[in-house]
Amino acid sequence: MRFLPIPAGFVPATGLRSVWRVDGRAYAIFNVEGTLYVIDDSCPHAGASLSGGHIEGRTVQCRAHGLRFDLLTGCMQNSKTFGVRAYGVEIREGQPHLVLHETSTAT
Repeated sequence: MRFLPIPAGFVPATGLRSVWRVDGRAYAIFNVEGTLYVIDDSCPHAGASLSGGHIEGRTVQCRAHGLRFDLLTGCMQNSKTFGVRAYGVEIREGQPHLVLHETSTAT
């Protein structure tokens, strides 16, 4: 497991989101009621950015075709097998860190 510190400038305030690009990957970071969620910022259907999608609770809706994804699991609504990669966030010494598992290392 790897822990990447999320720079302060990319940690969104409550109700906002940001895109953090690192190691050739774009991460969409959402702050929903004080909880940070991180998913890949590319819809698996056509590659549209998810960071600008409509947020409702813990769900983001892709602006391109309306697909909805759970921010915690990355799964498309009503599916457990199709979606985007979701990442854990761990607070270490007061700073949020992106949790990368061996199968989800950034390249």
